[in-house]
Amino acid sequence: MDINRYMELLDRAEKLKNNTRHSWTSSGRHESIAEHSWRLAFMAYFMKDEFPDVDINKVILMCMMHDFGEAFTGDIPAFDKTSDDENTEENVIKEWIDSLPEPYRTELAELFAEMKERKTTEAKLYKALDKMEAVIQHNEADISTWLPLEYDLQFTYGEKETAFSDATRNLKKRANEDSLAKMKNK
Repeated sequence: MDINRYMELLDRAEKLKNNTRHSWTSSGRHESIAEHSWRLAFMAYFMKDEFPDVDINKVILMCMMHDFGEAFTGDIPAFDKTSDDENTEENVIKEWIDSLPEPYRTELAELFAEMKERKTTEAKLYKALDKMEAVIQHNEADISTWLPLEYDLQFTYGEKETAFSDATRNLKKRANEDSLAKMKNK
């Protein structure tokens, strides 16, 4: 890849360090999109024993790339995101992918299509972990950062996405237990 194009890609990726999410860290600051994606990839790596037939490197790549559209649009919390917002993010990612040289263009177009369809175990796992990372992060943050709607959302967020396997159901169950304990100790 041309070095100038490479540096442009790094510059765009750096926006994920600057753009923050709705979530707060345990130290009391907003989490960056890059931090969310990094920990999501970390979570995926340590699921490889639970999913020995899964291409865990593909799951890790999905985790790294899943919010890349937010390098252009910024973060919109899931409970505020509209279908128009989703379409905007999808279109900006498509334009970005179309601007890439081969083989990256084809590889990432196929990856994002697989992520959107959510038919493969890899795509299901990435999506389940994406939801669970947000729930876990909320559990780690001070409860004073929670919005009123998040008290119920902690238990429903990711429920559908984690239902496909014992491992992800167990993760959701444990996160729910942690949410309940946090609310009781409020």
